[in-house]
Amino acid sequence: MSRQVQEAFVVAATRTPVGKAPRGALRAVRPDDLLVAAIRAALAKVPSLDPSAIEDAVIGCAFPEAEQGMNVARNAVLLAGLPVSVGGITVNRYCSSGLNAVAIAADRIRVGEADVMLAGGTESMSMVPMVGNKPAFNPHIFDSDQNLAIAFGMGITAEKVAQRWKVSREAQDEFALASHERAIAAQKAGEFGDEITPFEVVEKVPDLAAHQVQVKKRTIALDEGPRADTNAQALAKLRPAFAARGSVTAGNSSQTSDGAGALVLVSEAALKRFNLVPLARFVSFAVRGVAPEIMGIGPKEAVPAALRAAGLKVDDVDWIELNEAFAAQALAVIADLGLDRARVNPMGGAIALGHPLGATGAIRSATVVHGLRRRGFRYGMVTMCVGTGMGAAGIFERV
Repeated sequence: MSRQVQEAFVVAATRTPVGKAPRGALRAVRPDDLLVAAIRAALAKVPSLDPSAIEDAVIGCAFPEAEQGMNVARNAVLLAGLPVSVGGITVNRYCSSGLNAVAIAADRIRVGEADVMLAGGTESMSMVPMVGNKPAFNPHIFDSDQNLAIAFGMGITAEKVAQRWKVSREAQDEFALASHERAIAAQKAGEFGDEITPFEVVEKVPDLAAHQVQVKKRTIALDEGPRADTNAQALAKLRPAFAARGSVTAGNSSQTSDGAGALVLVSEAALKRFNLVPLARFVSFAVRGVAPEIMGIGPKEAVPAALRAAGLKVDDVDWIELNEAFAAQALAVIADLGLDRARVNPMGGAIALGHPLGATGAIRSATVVHGLRRRGFRYGMVTMCVGTGMGAAGIFERV
């Protein structure tokens, strides 16, 4: 029996602040605890919604092991105090995991399998390092040049994009500086207030002299990454981080980070049943593959596919969150797609704001959903490159 096709609406979208890894404010906070905080905060924004109506939670995580392993989605659902009837599944498409989680949740609604879904992402790069605790590539990757790039570090792929698309060091540093400047300006203007739920960090510090354990609490309300003190001269002094004669540096690359985000999506029937106000409609999603050695260019294939599925042109999209894995790949994508720089990352991107891998797609979805409403725009997009050579893109419409 065919199911009825219906729309999926975002009714809540929030996130934690993003901490700098591995020495930032959230370094000792477990990723499942970050996710619990995001889930609780999202549900608090829709108090009329009966939690027992939630059918499943789809959560993205790029390296689902150690503290963020053992199906972190289901564990967080239970730790957040949701009914045991609410399921949980962890999904992994590396950097687009959080966006994929939103798309999967939306699709469950759109095909009529669910009316209320949770989506989100979490990642602690302080606790679970890049490539995980036990990297174990298949040895056949190294049998020939065809698949060798699967094992490339992301910085090397950025160098190859910079070379092939002729993105200069100066252009990369200029882009990086603009990311910080936009992020600082947005923080000062209070533009992140709609999307960020402050997080209380509790630290237990031994007082050896008093033979006591002191409990210290502080509230983190802003992303830690943006730097008001950075400048072109400082960025120009940084050495290449991945290739001896390269142009990709720590300053024009995304920051390793900790954070989580959560969204609540519902059908039109659930909107009416629980008297909810929609923030945005989930319009379309697409994934496309590219050669692994130039993985950063992935959005140039995914964005047109998502636009076609939505029946839109690139000029119809008012706000584009293009994840800044590296300035080199972001600039190459912008050039190839002819994107308007003013519409791309108007509040800064991952170079300034951080990139907690599997959480970033959900975090940037919250940015777009609230940004569209705050500025009165209609369409917004989240897009990113993905390790092993992919791009993903999702489109939202303000309603």
